[in-house]
Amino acid sequence: MILRAPAALLAALFLILAAPRSEAAPTLLFDAESGKVLYAEDTDRLWYPASLTKIMTAYVVFEAMKKGEISFETELVSSETAAKEPPSKIGLPLGAKIPLELGLKSLIVKSANDIAVMLAEAVSGSTDVFVARMNSTAKRLGMARTNFVNPNGLPIPGQVTTVRDLARLAQALMRDFPEHAHYWKMPYVRIGKRRLRSHNSLLRTFNGADGIKTGFICDSGFNIVASATRDGTRLVAIVLGQSSARERGTRAMRLLEHGFATRNWKLFLDQGTVETLPVSTRSDEIVSIRDRVTGWSCGNRTTARARARAKRRQLLRERKLRARKLRDGAGSRTPPPPQALNAARGTLTTNPR
Repeated sequence: MILRAPAALLAALFLILAAPRSEAAPTLLFDAESGKVLYAEDTDRLWYPASLTKIMTAYVVFEAMKKGEISFETELVSSETAAKEPPSKIGLPLGAKIPLELGLKSLIVKSANDIAVMLAEAVSGSTDVFVARMNSTAKRLGMARTNFVNPNGLPIPGQVTTVRDLARLAQALMRDFPEHAHYWKMPYVRIGKRRLRSHNSLLRTFNGADGIKTGFICDSGFNIVASATRDGTRLVAIVLGQSSARERGTRAMRLLEHGFATRNWKLFLDQGTVETLPVSTRSDEIVSIRDRVTGWSCGNRTTARARARAKRRQLLRERKLRARKLRDGAGSRTPPPPQALNAARGTLTTNPR
């Protein structure tokens, strides 16, 4: 007797086996409520967090607010240290002040490096003391392979994390501060007359997207912790090391779509949770993908070739434009007077040779 599997079962099994893959990079997809893992690659490989660091910065600020150390009425002051931070930034002049809530929105939506420093100084008096608090909080949350050196994720030796640790942080953020969830799904923030858009493209393009944060430096590539909710189910996709913002968004969307399509079967197969998933590596090697980044000028050969191609195309366009102008100029010359034309005709008639 031949046993025939229902078509729906076969389709589901195909989706399970056909998980979206790309060039190897740390990746994790999990159910936000249960922590059950739906897909995982290189969960324990050390990586530069870039601006994903600001998730922890916001977590520590929320915690300080809950303890009454600061409030929405607290004013952030642009110090000399903050004013010197490179972009992405708000660019406040030295001594300028903004409300704490607007600072939080700028940190989360615009990923403002200067605001991260201003928040750190408002909470702890200095960035060094604040970073120590970030690390003690990370340890308490079980982020065993994470270390922070600054509050904004700008390039600096020793600032590392893993996708598993970022998953722990995302879980803690959603569990401990649901009252602040709306900040992470804001598509833009207004500061004066400026309307600053979020770097998280999923908030504009993916059905159900509701957070959380992107990050980029040349050595890390393009990173994201992305969340989405459909029919009461919230999934979180963490993607590190993509070559461009577009690749980052596409990879996260594919993972989330895959998760919503296969969640029930994946939970039935039980691949473990964020905590119980087998350790992928214990290596302390830190990977840099600077030479694979195409979405930003990182001094690599790929970007240099792209610039050279663009320059050649520009030169070709300029040559075509000059040639067109010459043709147009020749066609617009003033015709000779009738006398000259008649004389020329007479010459041709009387002297056919």
